[in-house]
Amino acid sequence: MRNYWIAALLLGCSAIGSAQPKPDTPVATAAGSTDATVNAAEARKTALDLAQKLDETYVFPDVAKRYAAMLRANASSGAYDNIASARALAQRLTDDLRAVSPDAHVRVTPTAPQPAVHNASAIAAPRFPWTPIEEQRWLAPGVAYIRFNVFPGDEATSAAVRDFMLTHAAAKAIIFDNRTHHGGALAEMNSIFPYLFAKSTVLLTLDTRESVAEDEEPLVRRTTGPAGVVRREHFVEPSTTEKRLFKAKVFVLTSPVSASAAEHMTMALKRTHRATIIGEPTAGAGHYGWPVKVGDKFDVFIPVGRTFDPDTGKDWEGTGVAPDVAVPARDALVEALVRSGVSRTEAERIDATVKPTGSMERRTPRRIATAD
Repeated sequence: MRNYWIAALLLGCSAIGSAQPKPDTPVATAAGSTDATVNAAEARKTALDLAQKLDETYVFPDVAKRYAAMLRANASSGAYDNIASARALAQRLTDDLRAVSPDAHVRVTPTAPQPAVHNASAIAAPRFPWTPIEEQRWLAPGVAYIRFNVFPGDEATSAAVRDFMLTHAAAKAIIFDNRTHHGGALAEMNSIFPYLFAKSTVLLTLDTRESVAEDEEPLVRRTTGPAGVVRREHFVEPSTTEKRLFKAKVFVLTSPVSASAAEHMTMALKRTHRATIIGEPTAGAGHYGWPVKVGDKFDVFIPVGRTFDPDTGKDWEGTGVAPDVAVPARDALVEALVRSGVSRTEAERIDATVKPTGSMERRTPRRIATAD
């Protein structure tokens, strides 16, 4: 399930306004950069290429056909011929798609210039700007705590998560802090869940367009799904060697920043009634996908799949996962500690020692108007 995390990253991107520039002239943006120009042929090519890629890979086949039909009709009618700014065309295409069917992940952007690479260390730089596990420790007798920023899906982080579960296997309560968790892969979840579930359990269902469905991965299996879609179940098998956490209380802390794979983890524990979710509704990034090239000057993020509750068929795209106990995100740890048996005075003292470096407030995308 590659690049599940990208959905979370895209939610924070800024949108660009659609004011029209004068044809064949560079456009000075509010940030002072120079916009690329686009001619009528490039605009039509971009729209038609975008239509084809959406038709082939977008998560909902019926919506994909509606997107494609609109783009082809607009390209044929010349609707994009007089948009000379790459930024303005990207915004117009995005707006047109969302008018057909709202999807916060579908976004067309001008291709960013690639920086030159001068040394090997730059090539090997981490692709995530966050430390995966920022803090882990005993907060109080019998109360274990771990805070995540991202699930990169690598063996080192997965091993660290398994080590945390085993080191804290005597816990009476365990608190997973997802308040600054931006998303990621399934591997880290698969290192957590076997120690929490006493029996084999289906967690969530994932639908991926058949044209881009990839090979199977651990603890994900195929099941019957609709035409054109590969349906899989994410499930857990209990540990056969370490069972002490099967009866432990489990709490998950959430904020509007908690996104994508963080929401997958949160929803899996919520729908199975294995954890109490405390905090604020999550970001609402339930679709996964990746950016692809369209035309010669643009990229588009295309959601190719979605994760949902197999009991209801509903996902959390655009709405987020609602907490069981609604409190401001900043107060969620205190609430979890109190529910773990810690006095409120002591809980507040402990909370003051926990200092996440990431924000718990979701940045609202801003529109940058172009100049005439």
